[in-house]
Amino acid sequence: MVENSGRTLVCSVLFIDIVEYSKQSVAEQLQFKQAFNRVLGGALEAVAPRDRVLLDTGDGAAVAFLGDPEDALFVALAIRDAHLPVRMGINLGPVRLVKDLNGQVNIIGDGINVAQRVMSFSEPGQLLVSRSFYEVASRLSNDYAELFTHEGSRTDKHVREHEVYSVTVDSRADRRIATESRRQTQGNADRQSPADALLTTPGVNENIANLPAHVFDAGANLIISGYSRSSVQDALNKLADSGARVISPITQVSNKWMATCEHPNVPVSACKVETLGHRRIVTGPTREAVSAKVEELVQFGAILVRDIQSANGVWIAICETDGPVR
Repeated sequence: MVENSGRTLVCSVLFIDIVEYSKQSVAEQLQFKQAFNRVLGGALEAVAPRDRVLLDTGDGAAVAFLGDPEDALFVALAIRDAHLPVRMGINLGPVRLVKDLNGQVNIIGDGINVAQRVMSFSEPGQLLVSRSFYEVASRLSNDYAELFTHEGSRTDKHVREHEVYSVTVDSRADRRIATESRRQTQGNADRQSPADALLTTPGVNENIANLPAHVFDAGANLIISGYSRSSVQDALNKLADSGARVISPITQVSNKWMATCEHPNVPVSACKVETLGHRRIVTGPTREAVSAKVEELVQFGAILVRDIQSANGVWIAICETDGPVR
């Protein structure tokens, strides 16, 4: 972990807040914090110290998981099982490991910032995750995908929107499902995921490795995820041609290769608009360009009927009109 100091990494970050901590007396704060520390310490026992960075925030904690992304989910479920008065949020994004004034490893960056904002949207006892974490965790196993419920979009104080998902099944049941899934997909020694098993199946490895990388919007940046380093590099090259700057280089996270870059500077003119009856299908290389084009159509009476989504590196939106749009 110390060797990684100064590097930018893509990792899962769990942010935890003790509800109404500041409103309690000093004696009550001490009692809550001691109980919280015991529960968090026990939940982290299964994660090797080299695979995590723990920060004490006073009224809670933040944990960056440098290994498997689902470690954040398991620790959060263990804490929720203890029924402590906490709210939690998980995000997958870029963080930089730095040394603080005491020479200890600290984490900064959009990865932890978004985790804190996602946490702020949760209710006491609730666990919310960002879209970027959901996109990765839900693809590790079909069982994992069943744990999440889409809660819609939330806007923070900086007027930045975040798609959030909740883990809504009964805490004991979802922890059992996730635990069984992890045992089945990872094994006792190699911790193999379903995708890893697929990659090692004769005749399948090449087809999976040749799949294009997936590019999705993480708010302030784009995260590129693929089953091969070359697919992620191809996507990065295309984004770089549009003016995007790499934030974190390609690294392997569990069974996937990932990287993070800025949104490229692409003019609205790069978007295409296809007409199907009263519908207008807008496609473009970036979310920002498609959003700007949609705003143009809305000014002429169009209505956005399907939110902007990414498919194989292309952003798509669908608008509907009562008549021709100029």
